[in-house]
Amino acid sequence: MSRTAKIERTTKETQIKLELDLDGIGKYQIDTPIGFFNHMLELFSKHGLFDLTIKATGDVEYDDHHIIEDVGIVLGQAINKAIGNKKGIKRYGSQILPMDEVLCLTAVDLAGRFAYEDNYQPVREKVNDFPTEMLWHFMQQVALEAKMNLHIQFLNSGRNEHHRLEAIFKSFARALREACEIEERAKNQLPSTKNKL
Repeated sequence: MSRTAKIERTTKETQIKLELDLDGIGKYQIDTPIGFFNHMLELFSKHGLFDLTIKATGDVEYDDHHIIEDVGIVLGQAINKAIGNKKGIKRYGSQILPMDEVLCLTAVDLAGRFAYEDNYQPVREKVNDFPTEMLWHFMQQVALEAKMNLHIQFLNSGRNEHHRLEAIFKSFARALREACEIEERAKNQLPSTKNKL
């Protein structure tokens, strides 16, 4: 069973092409106008073992908001599409990840319902060219479009903004990878007593 998705989204503000393979090896080709965002998406691909290609352009001469939000929308849609009927998936995944002085817990439920919570409170306005306030908006859009519960909590928020953001993307990738994995003992079953996700 191929668990892949190709999504294109074009608006007056952004143009995005994305390809995702949930059962990849962590190959990536990321091209957006925001360098630090590229780095975070590369970490997501590598640590999730997702093959990911993103080509995104947009009106960054006005603001970074549109392109970051729209990449989140498309990535969430691709995750939802690639998972398919959800038969056999573990459904739940979690990761406690240290990134130097930062300790981040991320939990995922591929429930078919949206919820997003975090306790990230940025201290710096930007890390290089990435506006830190957009982390919340990006992750919210991913969770909304992927129809998942996503919780990100710092157990120790540390002192470095780069480390905080890196811990979020790495722990999310690893939690999502676990949730997407096939449970061999139940590979033909939906992981729900409702028999619907």
